[in-house]
Amino acid sequence: MILAVDAGNSRIKWALHDRNAFVDEGRVALADLGLLERAWAHLPAVDTVVVANVAGEAVRAGLQKLFARWKAEPRWIAATAAQCGVVSRYDIPSQLGADRWAALIGARQQVSGPCLVVSAGTAMTVDALSAQGEFLGGIIVPGFALMHEALASNTAGLSSERGNFAAFPRNTRDAITSGAVQALCGAVERMRAAMVADRHGEPALLIGGGAAELVAQRLGRPVRIADKLVLEGLLQIAQERG
Repeated sequence: MILAVDAGNSRIKWALHDRNAFVDEGRVALADLGLLERAWAHLPAVDTVVVANVAGEAVRAGLQKLFARWKAEPRWIAATAAQCGVVSRYDIPSQLGADRWAALIGARQQVSGPCLVVSAGTAMTVDALSAQGEFLGGIIVPGFALMHEALASNTAGLSSERGNFAAFPRNTRDAITSGAVQALCGAVERMRAAMVADRHGEPALLIGGGAAELVAQRLGRPVRIADKLVLEGLLQIAQERG
C-alpha cells in the first residue's frame, strides 16, 4: 500500500493506492489533524508513505507523529532537476514547491503533448510543461479568496463576501467577484498565449484546486478538471523509487 499525502496551504489531501488503483482518499483542513488521525485509524498497513509538504515545519511534525503508526519511513519529496520524465528549467530546481513538482509529474502521465498545469487554491499557480516533458516555468498569483480578502482588508467600505459573476457587473460585490475570476482566467490565458507564441503548440489545460470549477467555467476553452495531480505525481515518484 502506498499512502500519498499533499499538505498544501490550507488543507491536507491524501489517497491510498494498492499498486493497482486508488482505494481510499480524503481531505482535512490544516487545523484538523485530529480528524486525519481518525480517518487513518481504519487504513490497512501502509508500506510506503510519500509526502509533498508546503505547509511548514509544524504541519510536518504533526504528520510525522501520525505516520508513526506504520513502520514505513515517510519520504518528504523535493523538486529535482529531472524525475519521472519531467526535466526542470527552473533556475534553482530545488526551490520549486514540492506540490508543483509533483503536479507536473502527475500531468506528464496524463498528457503527452504540451500542457498548462493550473492549481487554483489559496494561491494560483500556472505551470508550463512542453511536449518533451520540460517544465518551462510558471507564475504564482493570489487565489480567488485572497483577492477578496486583500480588497476587504486594504480598501475602506469593501466586503470580502462573495458576489455573482457577470460580464458587466452592476454592483460592488459582483464587481469584486467578477474581477477576481477574470484575473485568474486572464493569468491562464496569458500563459497559454505565451506557450503558443513560443512555438510550443496549443497546450491542454489541466486545472485542480478549490476554485478549479470557477475558473474552468469562464475560460471558454476545453479544460480538464484534474484534482489529484499532486497525489498522482507522488504515486509516480514512489513507484519509480521501487
